[in-house]
Formats: sequence, C-alpha cells, structure tokens
Amino acid sequence: MIKIILNNKPVELDVDPQMPLLYALRDELKLTGTKFGCGAGQCGACTVHVNGVAMRSCITPVSAIAEQAITTIEGLADNNGKLGDSAVQVAWREFKVPQCGYCQSGQMMSAAALLKAIPLPTDEQIIEHMQGNICRCGTYKRIKAAIKSAATRVSENKSSATASLSTNTINNPNGVEIFDARQFAHKKQGA
Repeated sequence: MIKIILNNKPVELDVDPQMPLLYALRDELKLTGTKFGCGAGQCGACTVHVNGVAMRSCITPVSAIAEQAITTIEGLADNNGKLGDSAVQVAWREFKVPQCGYCQSGQMMSAAALLKAIPLPTDEQIIEHMQGNICRCGTYKRIKAAIKSAATRVSENKSSATASLSTNTINNPNGVEIFDARQFAHKKQGA
C-alpha cells in the first residue's frame, strides 16, 4: 500500500510500485485531467506537482512519490481554496489560451509551479521554464501572456493584501489573499 496526499486528501494506492503515477491517477483514482501525451516525459501533458514542484507523471513510478503531496489540475485552487480559480486558470480563460486543450492541464501545472518559484518571471524565464511543454496548436504567445498576467495579479494581490492588513484587518482578518478577476475584465489584453 502506497500512501500519498492527493489534492490535500490522504489516499492509499494498492498498485504495483512501478506503475507510473499517471496511470494511478487516471485509471485507479479516475482523475482524468492529467493527460497522457508521449509517455516519455517529453511533452509535458502529464505534469503534476509533487511537493509543489512540476513533475512528469508518465515517467514517475508511484513508489517514488510515497508519502508525498501530489497536486493535479483538479486540485489547483486559488488562495482561498476555491478549485478552478487559481490565478493561472483565470488567466488561461481570459486569454482564451486553449484551442484543442489537450496539453493545457500540463501547461497550467507547469506555469503554476513557475509562479511559485519565481513570482514575477521575465519573458526569458517563462520561455525557459515552459520549454518542456509542447502545444500542438501553437498557442505559445497566449500561454506567455497568460503567465505574465497571472504573475502580475498574484503580485498585485500580495501588495494589496499586505496594505489591507496594515490598514484594515477587519475585512481580511486571516491575511487571505482575495482575487477578483472582474477588475481586469476590461483591460486590453494581448500576447
């Protein structure tokens, strides 16, 4: 039995320890947001987070992630814990990044890991970090624009949350960052 923390919940897997994490997620746990692309860790469609770090699940045996915290696209959340509303996911929707959409869960997971490691990445850092994620539709300009937008939003939210904490702790007593995408809905967007 292999124990993991999956999307903040304890899970036990009774599978062959050499089974790729991707198959355990999709076939055993029925979390199909993580996609099979190449099976060789080259395309990025299967990207998940292991302890907050982007990792290719198609080449990672479940034995290698025992007792670790795994986050899939189904578990990506905003700072309030609201699933599907992380800054990256909101930016992806606003910039209409997906075309066929197949690679997008892996793209978003890689982008979220990048923003965790480098909150305000340069264009070069974005390109370098996202290099292992292939988009057969070629939406790379929109991907980069969405990452930059998400980074800016996260940074602005941290700044406003810090200012809000120092001036008004009643509206935000726990220091939880609140992101409202409506404030950006009418700004000019482009790649």
